[in-house]
Amino acid sequence: MPNRKTYFVDVILPVPIHKAFTYRVPFELNEFIKEGVRVVVPFGRSKLQTGIITKIHENVPDYQVKYVESVLDEQPIITGKQFKLWSWMAEYYMAALGDVMNAALPSNFKLGSETKVVLHPDTEVNPDFLTDREYQIYEALQIQKELDLKEISEIVGIKTIQPIIKDLMEKRVIMTLEDVQEKYTPKTQIFIELTSEYQQEDKLKALMDAYSTDKKKSKQLDVILLLIQIGGPSQSALRSELTDKGASVSALNTLEKNGVLVAQRREVSRIELEDAKISQSKTLSESQATALKEIKDLYTEKDIVLLHGVTGSGKTEIYVELIKEQLAQGKQVLFLLPEIALTTQLIQRLRKYFGAKVGVYHSRFNQNERIEIWNALLQNDTSQFQIILGARSSVFLPFRNLGLVIVDEEHESSFKQYDPSPRYNGRDVGIVLASMFKAKVLLGSATPAVETYYNATTGKYGLVSLKERFGNLMLPEILTANIKQEKKSKTMQSDFSSFLMDAMKEALDNREQIILFQNRRGYNPVWACEVCGWNPLCKNCDVSLTYHMHNNILKCHYCSYYEPPIGTCPKCNSNRLKMIGFGTEKIEDELTILFPGVRVERLDFDTTRKKNSYERILEDFDKGAIDILVGTQMVTKGLDFDNVSLVGILDAELLLKRPDFRANERSYQLMSQVAGRAGRKNKRGKVIIQTYDPDNWVIRHVIEHDYEGLYKHELIERKNYFYPPYYKLINITLKHRNPIELDVMSFELAEMMQQKFGTRVLGPEFPIVKRIQNYYLKSIRLKIEREASQSKVKEVLQQLIDDFYTKPRNKSIRLVIDVDPL
Repeated sequence: MPNRKTYFVDVILPVPIHKAFTYRVPFELNEFIKEGVRVVVPFGRSKLQTGIITKIHENVPDYQVKYVESVLDEQPIITGKQFKLWSWMAEYYMAALGDVMNAALPSNFKLGSETKVVLHPDTEVNPDFLTDREYQIYEALQIQKELDLKEISEIVGIKTIQPIIKDLMEKRVIMTLEDVQEKYTPKTQIFIELTSEYQQEDKLKALMDAYSTDKKKSKQLDVILLLIQIGGPSQSALRSELTDKGASVSALNTLEKNGVLVAQRREVSRIELEDAKISQSKTLSESQATALKEIKDLYTEKDIVLLHGVTGSGKTEIYVELIKEQLAQGKQVLFLLPEIALTTQLIQRLRKYFGAKVGVYHSRFNQNERIEIWNALLQNDTSQFQIILGARSSVFLPFRNLGLVIVDEEHESSFKQYDPSPRYNGRDVGIVLASMFKAKVLLGSATPAVETYYNATTGKYGLVSLKERFGNLMLPEILTANIKQEKKSKTMQSDFSSFLMDAMKEALDNREQIILFQNRRGYNPVWACEVCGWNPLCKNCDVSLTYHMHNNILKCHYCSYYEPPIGTCPKCNSNRLKMIGFGTEKIEDELTILFPGVRVERLDFDTTRKKNSYERILEDFDKGAIDILVGTQMVTKGLDFDNVSLVGILDAELLLKRPDFRANERSYQLMSQVAGRAGRKNKRGKVIIQTYDPDNWVIRHVIEHDYEGLYKHELIERKNYFYPPYYKLINITLKHRNPIELDVMSFELAEMMQQKFGTRVLGPEFPIVKRIQNYYLKSIRLKIEREASQSKVKEVLQQLIDDFYTKPRNKSIRLVIDVDPL
């Protein structure tokens, strides 16, 4: 027998562990192993996990290793650059490499023993195309609705069934339960068409002749004529389009009942693609053309440029021109957005210019769609998905030839991943990803993050300013309503100042639309007893419950605990319970009373839980079917409506008085962004800020559209108190169910850190909410000079944490590390 080599492989697994695991390769699998392919390996006592090979070697470990069970892929599913990015993220964000892998891969790529599968609801299975074992699994799933991989292993009598599961998924016989739970619901609409009988010309003519002589059927005849006019040769039209153009609903129903028309629900594209005729981009204005030239000039010496353009300045058209150049060179473009669900308009605009070359990648899309984009990029297929439009998770895609990364609204906190680990910032990871490809980066914002603007003004990034709105439209007029004064003179109507009420009446009389911004959802934030001050608290968290009138519940916004409202104070038995404050739900309710007949809609987390609800609300607002849109910060993001003349900010203090060093910056950003939604097309818009302090310096900067003034003020504060951009922050949160043990252990860790880092360590202290989901929290903050070696700091900190966990008592505490917290 010829000599056979004994190979070992290092495998990363989707588990929260910092290192790779070494496994031995059976001789029969030697020719199938490659770096970047998935393998099934034993993990723990009886589990099997899917991992990725990162290294193949012949170094014999000094301990007994387990064998690789099987190889799942013929070709690698990740690239070398992807693994390099994962490793950088694990090191920079002090996260487990397994956590990074878990975040990066679509769940269909991760088949573990506990993965549950179900039959695919949309596939008719032909048993002739299944192997014996595949048919056994198919048959078992018909009896039991769902099975995990352990159960399937017992049914077919073999240990390693991941390859069979993979084949069944590719044949669309099964799908993971996770995929079912987050299944992308196709957009459907009701179409009306003539039944087959009346699609015959002679039958239709006879019917129309009969209806034309019967006055009672004139409305039905009008519907048929309208259908023929709209439907053309297909004689098929959207029901909504028919009713919008005057078709009688009762006539439609009668024609359906009588067998003349038939209604069919069909799947339609979410975005109308113009594949045959892709629109040309607009001609740039003089200021846009100048900005584009400046960006290109800066790219000769800088890799990163900040485009600081006021709201409505036409940044998107500049993005389009830069994308065109990259596509002409055969390169890929990553267009990062803070929240993909909030950017329907941008998707439509880009698809008009680039058609099927635009791929959308987001966690709400199902696994098959995500894997389709993943594989297309892996194969470097330039016929499709050359432009990826996505939220922060799209930085994990297997790009091959990336030429440009655009980060729109780069200041947005939505780019930051909070839970679970890795707690990364999509903007910053996008910059690192671009550097690996020697690609260019364009950061766009009307209100840049202070750190970004600092990098631009100190020469690290290039800076291009666009200070004019497209079409020379004027920036909105921003005014204040003095709540303190109006309450004193009793001119308030519920939560609305007389100044705002008059402006709303004027806008509605002119048939113009209104956006009202209140960054708090629910009906009332606080219920309180007027006698003793008692208010209902969450049983799991140290926060008050918020009243939601629509469901008639008191709800916690941290853990979703809820309970029915009560009429009597449990502490003093008083029935004098009052509701304090107001959220979006209360505003919506009051507007329907104050403006009867006016169409009001709410845009917040509660109204956008269902798939496509966000798109539906925006579409209705765009069409003019909604007069007043009430919302949280969802209404501030990248929306462009022609007929919005008034924006109301209902409670400026809610933004300004947060105990956070970024409160002023964030308040300015939110108020400026929502103000930018006013008067974007035909006339100058008006913005009214309701506040108790009209002379607040942040509000004055918003009124004057003075970002530079705010930035200079913030820099002085940040320098004096050792905050970014002069210092880097690392937050450590300790969690434990026992507050006394938490106190002891958090002080112990803080003392260990102070011995190494001195006064740079702050805490431990309770955060604003000191208990969430029955875990008490303590925070320690580490401030490190910007010039210090960040990798060395993290190395020392990680060693301290490892030493802290060597004590058996400390193993019960949960520790969360957040690098560059927002």
